[in-house]
Amino acid sequence: MSLYDKIYLDMCDEILKKGYYDTNRTGISTYKLPHQIMRFDLNEEFPILTTKFVAFKTAVKELLWIFQKQSNDVEELKKENVHIWDEWEMEDGTIGTSYGWVVKEFHQIDTLINKLKTNPQDRRMIINLWQIPYLDTGALYPCVYNSCWDVTDGKLNCLLTIRSNDLPLGNPFNVVQYAVLVHLIAQVTGFKPGLLTVCISNAHIYENQIEGIKEQLSRRNEALPAPKLWINPEIKDFYDFTIDDIKLIDYKHLGKIDMPVAV
Repeated sequence: MSLYDKIYLDMCDEILKKGYYDTNRTGISTYKLPHQIMRFDLNEEFPILTTKFVAFKTAVKELLWIFQKQSNDVEELKKENVHIWDEWEMEDGTIGTSYGWVVKEFHQIDTLINKLKTNPQDRRMIINLWQIPYLDTGALYPCVYNSCWDVTDGKLNCLLTIRSNDLPLGNPFNVVQYAVLVHLIAQVTGFKPGLLTVCISNAHIYENQIEGIKEQLSRRNEALPAPKLWINPEIKDFYDFTIDDIKLIDYKHLGKIDMPVAV
């Protein structure tokens, strides 16, 4: 069993058994628990679920759209056959001042990479997507909104903060994306990937996702080993990575489980 499967399934099981039931802005009630933490050593294992299929390429395409292309244009994603943001597309075809727009506006990736190259012991290496003046002009307040970066003993570590996390749909993508991001940035700055720690303020399962999660929990004893991540070692500039430079090797899983999204 992969470590991520164990951590994830334990968290989902606890939410179903002990979670607080309440309403929220979507109109679909959730079972939730506060202050949940996941921790991975990226040197030991690449975190992706095996107890259900996770669309790795789709997750990486969204990652590159946000942090490399630094885009808010939903039509760009559609051309890549990625429809994650379709429900939140605004009249102008964008998601407004959310995610990639904020990364670009404040030169956040360039600043992070420069600090890692010139002063890796800086304790102010942060990517912050929660920019108050621009929250209401975006399609959605960022759920994954803050990452703090650290270098210790030649390894690049990332502490990720998520204010609100849909465990069935959002979390599997978020973990994969930031694990890949650590690997990419580590490669172009000369470090090895280290820890990825995910801190979730509100971890929840929507009530219309419960049957899907129960099906996934029933697969626990069939969980498989984690795959390996391959990144093209020739790439030294973050902006040169393409989807073909980032691949999973031997990703085996137990099949897709459909889960509805709450908008």
